[in-house]
Amino acid sequence: MPQVTVGIAGATGYTGAELLRLLLAHPHAKATVLTSNSHVGKAVTSVLPQFAGAVSGNFAKTEAASLRECDVVFSCLPHGAAAQLVHQLHQASPAQRIIDLSADLRLKDAQLYTQWYKQPHAAPDLLSQAVYGQVELFRPLLRGATLIANPGCYPTGALLALAPLVRLGLSDGPFILDSKSGVSGAGKEAREDLHFPEMHDALRAYAIGTHRHTPEIEQGLRALGGSGAVTFTPHLVPMSRGILTTAYAPAPAGLTQEQLTKAYHKLYDGEPFVQLVDQPDVKNVRGSNQVHVSATLVERTRTIIAVSALDNLVKGAAGQAIQGMNVALGLPESDGLPRSGATP
Repeated sequence: MPQVTVGIAGATGYTGAELLRLLLAHPHAKATVLTSNSHVGKAVTSVLPQFAGAVSGNFAKTEAASLRECDVVFSCLPHGAAAQLVHQLHQASPAQRIIDLSADLRLKDAQLYTQWYKQPHAAPDLLSQAVYGQVELFRPLLRGATLIANPGCYPTGALLALAPLVRLGLSDGPFILDSKSGVSGAGKEAREDLHFPEMHDALRAYAIGTHRHTPEIEQGLRALGGSGAVTFTPHLVPMSRGILTTAYAPAPAGLTQEQLTKAYHKLYDGEPFVQLVDQPDVKNVRGSNQVHVSATLVERTRTIIAVSALDNLVKGAAGQAIQGMNVALGLPESDGLPRSGATP
């Protein structure tokens, strides 16, 4: 099988570096172009020393000209900038596979994007063309896709926790979502509130009722056949990686725990990267592309509590992007993706 050449735009961020780490173990794909505007011309290992002995070469400038010869491009740029690059690449070569890890292609409504991201969309014509890259839920749409919107980390955990309820008609909300994330989800740029003295021993909710992933979660639930009504509150916890999402849903009359468990098995049995466990814990999925999920019926209040745990940099970003690439290209879906966590 010919080797797939890959370009990573914005390779020095947490997500870009994670893509590079995972691609080193991919049997059919190789990162051949790494870009970074802040480190143009510098040796890759001088900026990312974790790859000493494994990666050679220098960073290129982040522009379409640097990436046009790649079979696949992963865009790890901030929202706004990502859409501009993707638009240039897609116009020049519509057959090139492009996977955008920003939020720029996820929402189908450009006005909704402007409302939540506080800026006009740079390439609204791309929105109808992009396929949402949540593999377990929308796999058929990804086969052969050339333009993929990689899901956000919070929506990945939320949708996988709730999908069996919505798709199988067990509950349509309204849903309450409580997610707790490691600090790497905020990106690599220095911020005062993320400094060690500010984060150590801290636990806080943020963006209450206003987090930008809310419309993406609701859009995903509607695509599964639901109404998409959620109340979402994210929390920041003092750990590097991981997201634990606890979802609360009203249970229909007559639903039993046995029926609930069967519903989750029906949707996820056979999925290589979703495992049903008794107690999801982020430590058990760290470094892997796995999502651990549980679903419990609380009889006293007739409430379903679904929990998911994932690594926000792998299944919540880079791993899911590679999984989407594999499906789009017809490669084995698990290629290059770790299936077990690193613990302790």
